[in-house]
Amino acid sequence: MSAWGKGNKLFLELTPDRILSELERNGFQCTGRLLQLNSMENRVYQVELDLGDQTKNFSKYDFFRVVKFYRPGRWTKDQIEDEHQFIRDLKESDLPVVSPLLLENGETIGKVKGSDIYYCIYPRVGGRIVDELSDEQVQMVGRYLARFHICSEKRKSNHRIKLDTLSYGLSHLKFLLDSKTIPFDLESRYKCAVEAICKKSESWFEGSSSQRIHGDCHLGNILWTDQGPFWVDFDDMLVGPPIQDLWLLFPGRDEYSKQKINLMLNSYKSIRNFDESTLKLIEPLRALRYIHFSAWIKKRYDDASFQRAFPDFNSWTYWQNQVNDLEYQNSIIQN
Repeated sequence: MSAWGKGNKLFLELTPDRILSELERNGFQCTGRLLQLNSMENRVYQVELDLGDQTKNFSKYDFFRVVKFYRPGRWTKDQIEDEHQFIRDLKESDLPVVSPLLLENGETIGKVKGSDIYYCIYPRVGGRIVDELSDEQVQMVGRYLARFHICSEKRKSNHRIKLDTLSYGLSHLKFLLDSKTIPFDLESRYKCAVEAICKKSESWFEGSSSQRIHGDCHLGNILWTDQGPFWVDFDDMLVGPPIQDLWLLFPGRDEYSKQKINLMLNSYKSIRNFDESTLKLIEPLRALRYIHFSAWIKKRYDDASFQRAFPDFNSWTYWQNQVNDLEYQNSIIQN
Protein backbone atom coordinates (compact mmCIF):
# COMPACT_ATOMS: atom_id res chain seq x y z
CA MET A 1 0.00 0.00 0.00
CA SER A 2 1.23 3.51 -0.79
CA ALA A 3 2.01 6.15 1.76
CA TRP A 4 -1.37 7.71 1.04
CA GLY A 5 -3.58 4.62 1.19
CA LYS A 6 -5.76 5.94 4.01
CA GLY A 7 -6.08 9.26 2.27
CA ASN A 8 -7.24 7.64 -0.93
CA LYS A 9 -9.96 5.76 0.93
CA LEU A 10 -11.17 9.01 2.47
CA PHE A 11 -11.14 10.66 -0.94
CA LEU A 12 -13.50 7.95 -2.21
CA GLU A 13 -15.90 9.02 0.52
CA LEU A 14 -16.15 12.51 -0.98
CA THR A 15 -19.61 11.90 -2.41
CA PRO A 16 -21.61 14.76 -3.96
CA ASP A 17 -23.73 14.93 -0.78
CA ARG A 18 -20.67 15.46 1.43
CA ILE A 19 -19.21 18.05 -0.94
CA LEU A 20 -22.43 20.04 -1.08
CA SER A 21 -22.88 19.74 2.69
CA GLU A 22 -19.53 21.44 3.30
CA LEU A 23 -20.47 24.32 0.98
CA GLU A 24 -23.84 24.77 2.67
CA ARG A 25 -22.26 24.52 6.12
CA ASN A 26 -20.31 27.62 5.11
CA GLY A 27 -23.35 29.60 4.07
CA PHE A 28 -23.55 28.82 0.35
CA GLN A 29 -26.89 27.73 -1.10
CA CYS A 30 -26.26 25.19 -3.85
CA THR A 31 -28.38 24.01 -6.76
CA GLY A 32 -27.02 20.48 -6.46
CA ARG A 33 -24.98 20.67 -9.66
CA LEU A 34 -21.25 20.14 -9.44
CA LEU A 35 -18.42 19.31 -11.80
CA GLN A 36 -15.12 17.63 -10.92
CA LEU A 37 -12.20 19.62 -12.31
CA ASN A 38 -8.86 18.32 -13.48
CA SER A 39 -6.53 17.67 -10.54
CA MET A 40 -4.55 14.55 -9.72
CA GLU A 41 -3.11 15.53 -6.37
CA ASN A 42 -6.26 16.92 -4.77
CA ARG A 43 -9.99 16.78 -5.45
CA VAL A 44 -11.34 19.99 -6.95
CA TYR A 45 -14.97 20.70 -7.81
CA GLN A 46 -16.91 23.53 -9.38
CA VAL A 47 -20.19 23.95 -7.53
CA GLU A 48 -23.19 25.90 -8.83
CA LEU A 49 -24.86 28.29 -6.40
CA ASP A 50 -28.50 29.19 -6.01
CA LEU A 51 -28.39 33.00 -5.81
CA GLY A 52 -32.14 33.45 -5.44
CA ASP A 53 -33.16 36.78 -6.96
CA GLN A 54 -32.11 36.51 -10.61
CA THR A 55 -32.98 40.16 -11.30
CA LYS A 56 -29.72 41.29 -9.73
CA ASN A 57 -26.77 42.10 -11.94
CA PHE A 58 -24.74 38.91 -11.45
CA SER A 59 -21.74 38.00 -13.57
CA LYS A 60 -21.52 34.46 -14.88
CA TYR A 61 -18.78 33.74 -12.33
CA ASP A 62 -20.97 34.72 -9.37
CA PHE A 63 -23.01 31.55 -9.86
CA PHE A 64 -20.11 29.23 -8.99
CA ARG A 65 -17.53 28.47 -6.33
CA VAL A 66 -14.53 26.17 -6.60
CA VAL A 67 -13.85 23.90 -3.62
CA LYS A 68 -10.47 22.20 -3.20
CA PHE A 69 -10.10 19.16 -0.94
CA TYR A 70 -6.47 18.49 0.01
CA ARG A 71 -5.13 14.96 -0.18
CA PRO A 72 -4.91 13.72 3.43
CA GLY A 73 -1.44 13.08 4.79
CA ARG A 74 0.40 15.36 2.41
CA TRP A 75 0.22 18.76 4.13
CA THR A 76 -0.49 19.63 7.74
CA LYS A 77 -2.88 22.45 8.55
CA ASP A 78 0.11 24.67 9.36
CA GLN A 79 1.62 23.96 5.95
CA ILE A 80 -1.66 24.78 4.21
CA GLU A 81 -1.89 28.00 6.23
CA ASP A 82 1.59 28.94 4.96
CA GLU A 83 0.26 28.51 1.40
CA HIS A 84 -2.77 30.68 2.10
CA GLN A 85 -0.65 33.31 3.87
CA PHE A 86 1.62 33.49 0.83
CA ILE A 87 -1.38 34.05 -1.45
CA ARG A 88 -2.78 36.72 0.90
CA ASP A 89 0.57 38.53 0.96
CA LEU A 90 0.70 38.54 -2.84
CA LYS A 91 -2.90 39.72 -3.10
CA GLU A 92 -2.27 42.56 -0.65
CA SER A 93 0.68 43.60 -2.82
CA ASP A 94 -1.75 43.92 -5.74
CA LEU A 95 -0.36 40.88 -7.54
CA PRO A 96 -2.62 38.76 -9.77
CA VAL A 97 -3.57 35.71 -7.69
CA VAL A 98 -6.88 34.23 -6.50
CA SER A 99 -7.31 34.08 -2.71
CA PRO A 100 -9.33 31.44 -0.85
CA LEU A 101 -12.47 32.78 0.81
CA LEU A 102 -13.04 33.14 4.52
CA LEU A 103 -15.23 30.34 5.87
CA GLU A 104 -17.75 30.25 8.71
CA ASN A 105 -14.96 29.35 11.16
CA GLY A 106 -13.24 32.67 10.39
CA GLU A 107 -10.39 30.90 8.59
CA THR A 108 -9.67 29.97 4.98
CA ILE A 109 -9.24 26.29 5.90
CA GLY A 110 -12.17 23.98 6.65
CA LYS A 111 -12.23 20.33 7.65
CA VAL A 112 -14.69 17.67 6.52
CA LYS A 113 -16.61 16.33 9.48
CA GLY A 114 -15.34 12.98 10.74
CA SER A 115 -12.22 12.96 8.55
CA ASP A 116 -8.72 14.37 8.15
CA ILE A 117 -9.60 16.11 4.89
CA TYR A 118 -8.93 19.84 4.80
CA TYR A 119 -10.49 22.05 2.17
CA CYS A 120 -10.80 25.64 0.99
CA ILE A 121 -13.23 27.49 -1.24
CA TYR A 122 -12.34 29.91 -4.04
CA PRO A 123 -14.33 32.26 -6.22
CA ARG A 124 -14.56 31.08 -9.78
CA VAL A 125 -12.49 33.15 -12.21
CA GLY A 126 -12.12 33.01 -15.96
CA GLY A 127 -8.90 32.63 -17.89
CA ARG A 128 -7.12 30.55 -20.48
CA ILE A 129 -3.82 28.69 -20.64
CA VAL A 130 -1.42 29.96 -23.31
CA ASP A 131 0.97 27.33 -24.67
CA GLU A 132 3.40 29.82 -26.19
CA LEU A 133 4.08 33.31 -24.90
CA SER A 134 4.80 36.32 -27.08
CA ASP A 135 7.85 38.42 -26.26
CA GLU A 136 5.55 41.01 -24.68
CA GLN A 137 3.94 38.35 -22.47
CA VAL A 138 7.36 36.97 -21.49
CA GLN A 139 8.45 40.43 -20.35
CA MET A 140 5.22 40.91 -18.43
CA VAL A 141 5.72 37.58 -16.64
CA GLY A 142 9.30 38.53 -15.79
CA ARG A 143 8.21 41.77 -14.16
CA TYR A 144 5.43 40.08 -12.21
CA LEU A 145 7.76 37.34 -10.93
CA ALA A 146 10.22 39.99 -9.75
CA ARG A 147 7.41 41.61 -7.77
CA PHE A 148 6.32 38.18 -6.49
CA HIS A 149 9.80 37.55 -5.13
CA ILE A 150 10.10 41.01 -3.59
CA CYS A 151 6.86 40.31 -1.73
CA SER A 152 7.70 36.71 -0.83
CA GLU A 153 11.00 37.50 0.87
CA LYS A 154 9.28 39.81 3.37
CA ARG A 155 7.89 36.88 5.37
CA LYS A 156 9.29 33.45 6.20
CA SER A 157 7.49 30.16 5.81
CA ASN A 158 7.93 28.16 9.00
CA HIS A 159 6.36 24.91 7.86
CA ARG A 160 6.85 24.37 4.13
CA ILE A 161 9.50 22.09 2.64
CA LYS A 162 12.85 23.55 1.65
CA LEU A 163 13.85 22.62 -1.88
CA ASP A 164 17.33 21.12 -1.75
CA THR A 165 19.26 17.93 -2.47
CA LEU A 166 18.07 16.25 0.73
CA SER A 167 14.33 16.92 0.50
CA TYR A 168 13.94 16.35 -3.25
CA GLY A 169 16.86 14.00 -3.85
CA LEU A 170 18.29 11.78 -1.14
CA SER A 171 15.09 11.38 0.90
CA HIS A 172 13.17 10.30 -2.22
CA LEU A 173 16.00 7.96 -3.17
CA LYS A 174 15.77 6.27 0.24
CA PHE A 175 12.00 5.92 -0.11
CA LEU A 176 12.25 4.36 -3.58
CA LEU A 177 14.98 1.95 -2.47
CA ASP A 178 13.21 0.97 0.76
CA SER A 179 9.96 0.33 -1.10
CA LYS A 180 11.76 -1.89 -3.67
CA THR A 181 10.26 0.17 -6.46
CA ILE A 182 13.25 0.23 -8.84
CA PRO A 183 14.03 -3.02 -10.72
CA PHE A 184 16.93 -4.79 -9.04
CA ASP A 185 19.24 -4.65 -12.06
CA LEU A 186 18.79 -0.87 -12.31
CA GLU A 187 18.98 0.01 -8.62
CA SER A 188 22.73 0.55 -8.45
CA ARG A 189 22.87 2.82 -11.50
CA TYR A 190 19.90 4.87 -10.27
CA LYS A 191 21.41 5.21 -6.80
CA CYS A 192 24.83 6.22 -8.12
CA ALA A 193 23.37 8.84 -10.44
CA VAL A 194 21.21 10.43 -7.74
CA GLU A 195 24.00 10.46 -5.16
CA ALA A 196 26.49 11.96 -7.65
CA ILE A 197 24.05 14.72 -8.64
CA CYS A 198 23.29 15.56 -5.01
CA LYS A 199 26.94 15.52 -3.95
CA LYS A 200 27.98 17.85 -6.78
CA SER A 201 25.15 20.36 -6.35
CA GLU A 202 24.70 20.33 -2.56
CA SER A 203 27.06 23.28 -2.03
CA TRP A 204 25.38 25.18 -4.88
CA PHE A 205 22.06 25.04 -3.04
CA GLU A 206 23.69 25.92 0.28
CA GLY A 207 25.33 28.95 -1.31
CA SER A 208 22.12 30.33 -2.81
CA SER A 209 19.45 32.34 -1.02
CA SER A 210 16.07 30.71 -0.38
CA GLN A 211 12.65 32.24 0.14
CA ARG A 212 8.99 31.48 -0.46
CA ILE A 213 8.37 30.51 -4.10
CA HIS A 214 5.45 29.18 -6.13
CA GLY A 215 7.40 25.95 -6.67
CA ASP A 216 5.52 24.68 -9.73
CA CYS A 217 5.48 27.76 -11.92
CA HIS A 218 4.96 26.29 -15.39
CA LEU A 219 2.77 27.71 -18.16
CA GLY A 220 -0.21 25.57 -17.08
CA ASN A 221 -0.37 27.45 -13.77
CA ILE A 222 -0.67 30.87 -15.38
CA LEU A 223 -4.08 31.85 -16.75
CA TRP A 224 -4.51 34.77 -19.12
CA THR A 225 -7.31 37.29 -19.51
CA ASP A 226 -7.57 40.47 -21.56
CA GLN A 227 -6.05 42.27 -18.56
CA GLY A 228 -3.02 39.99 -18.37
CA PRO A 229 -1.90 36.89 -16.42
CA PHE A 230 -2.79 35.57 -13.00
CA TRP A 231 -1.21 32.72 -11.10
CA VAL A 232 -3.05 29.67 -9.74
CA ASP A 233 -2.29 26.43 -7.88
CA PHE A 234 0.11 27.28 -5.05
CA ASP A 235 -0.25 23.73 -3.70
CA ASP A 236 3.45 23.01 -4.33
CA MET A 237 4.65 26.17 -2.61
CA LEU A 238 8.21 25.72 -1.36
CA VAL A 239 11.08 27.52 0.26
CA GLY A 240 13.78 27.58 -2.36
CA PRO A 241 15.88 29.57 -4.85
CA PRO A 242 13.88 32.01 -7.02
CA ILE A 243 15.33 30.45 -10.20
CA GLN A 244 12.88 27.56 -9.67
CA ASP A 245 9.99 29.89 -10.56
CA LEU A 246 11.73 30.97 -13.77
CA TRP A 247 13.24 27.95 -15.51
CA LEU A 248 10.05 25.86 -15.45
CA LEU A 249 8.36 28.35 -17.78
CA PHE A 250 10.87 27.53 -20.52
CA PRO A 251 12.43 24.19 -19.54
CA GLY A 252 14.04 23.34 -22.86
CA ARG A 253 17.74 23.51 -23.63
CA ASP A 254 17.26 24.77 -27.20
CA GLU A 255 17.95 28.28 -28.45
CA TYR A 256 14.27 29.21 -28.30
CA SER A 257 14.08 28.47 -24.57
CA LYS A 258 17.38 30.22 -23.87
CA GLN A 259 16.21 33.30 -25.74
CA LYS A 260 12.92 33.39 -23.82
CA ILE A 261 14.62 32.94 -20.44
CA ASN A 262 17.10 35.72 -21.21
CA LEU A 263 14.26 38.00 -22.24
CA MET A 264 12.36 37.19 -19.06
CA LEU A 265 15.44 37.69 -16.88
CA ASN A 266 16.17 41.09 -18.43
CA SER A 267 12.63 42.13 -17.62
CA TYR A 268 12.91 40.64 -14.12
CA LYS A 269 16.15 42.52 -13.45
CA SER A 270 14.52 45.82 -14.37
CA ILE A 271 12.65 45.51 -11.05
CA ARG A 272 14.66 43.17 -8.80
CA ASN A 273 18.27 42.02 -8.61
CA PHE A 274 18.89 38.47 -9.80
CA ASP A 275 21.77 36.26 -8.67
CA GLU A 276 23.27 35.08 -11.97
CA SER A 277 25.22 32.33 -10.20
CA THR A 278 21.97 30.46 -9.51
CA LEU A 279 21.57 29.72 -13.23
CA LYS A 280 23.82 26.71 -12.61
CA LEU A 281 21.02 25.28 -10.42
CA ILE A 282 18.75 24.72 -13.42
CA GLU A 283 20.15 21.31 -14.34
CA PRO A 284 20.24 19.99 -10.72
CA LEU A 285 16.67 21.29 -10.28
CA ARG A 286 15.67 19.43 -13.43
CA ALA A 287 17.20 16.23 -12.05
CA LEU A 288 15.55 16.67 -8.65
CA ARG A 289 12.21 17.13 -10.41
CA TYR A 290 12.67 13.74 -12.12
CA ILE A 291 13.38 12.06 -8.78
CA HIS A 292 10.55 13.85 -6.99
CA PHE A 293 8.10 12.94 -9.75
CA SER A 294 8.82 9.21 -9.46
CA ALA A 295 8.49 9.25 -5.67
CA TRP A 296 5.28 11.28 -5.99
CA ILE A 297 3.73 8.65 -8.26
CA LYS A 298 4.84 5.76 -6.05
CA LYS A 299 3.32 7.26 -2.91
CA ARG A 300 -0.06 7.50 -4.63
CA TYR A 301 -0.05 4.46 -6.89
CA ASP A 302 -2.90 2.66 -5.16
CA ASP A 303 -5.08 5.57 -6.34
CA ALA A 304 -6.76 4.30 -9.52
CA SER A 305 -6.37 7.69 -11.21
CA PHE A 306 -2.58 7.39 -10.93
CA GLN A 307 -2.63 3.87 -12.34
CA ARG A 308 -4.60 5.11 -15.34
CA ALA A 309 -2.36 8.13 -15.85
CA PHE A 310 0.94 6.23 -15.46
CA PRO A 311 0.25 2.65 -16.62
CA ASP A 312 3.93 1.95 -17.34
CA PHE A 313 5.22 3.15 -13.94
CA ASN A 314 6.09 -0.36 -12.70
CA SER A 315 7.65 -1.42 -15.99
CA TRP A 316 11.34 -1.99 -16.55
CA THR A 317 11.24 0.45 -19.48
CA TYR A 318 10.03 3.32 -17.28
CA TRP A 319 12.95 2.89 -14.88
CA GLN A 320 15.46 2.35 -17.67
CA ASN A 321 14.41 5.72 -19.08
CA GLN A 322 14.69 7.30 -15.63
CA VAL A 323 18.20 5.95 -15.18
CA ASN A 324 19.25 7.15 -18.62
CA ASP A 325 17.83 10.62 -17.97
CA LEU A 326 19.54 10.95 -14.59
CA GLU A 327 22.87 9.69 -15.91
CA TYR A 328 22.64 12.27 -18.69
CA GLN A 329 21.80 14.97 -16.13
CA ASN A 330 24.77 13.90 -14.06
CA SER A 331 27.09 14.20 -17.08
CA ILE A 332 25.90 17.77 -17.64
CA ILE A 333 26.17 18.73 -13.96
CA GLN A 334 29.63 17.25 -13.49
CA ASN A 335 30.92 19.29 -16.40
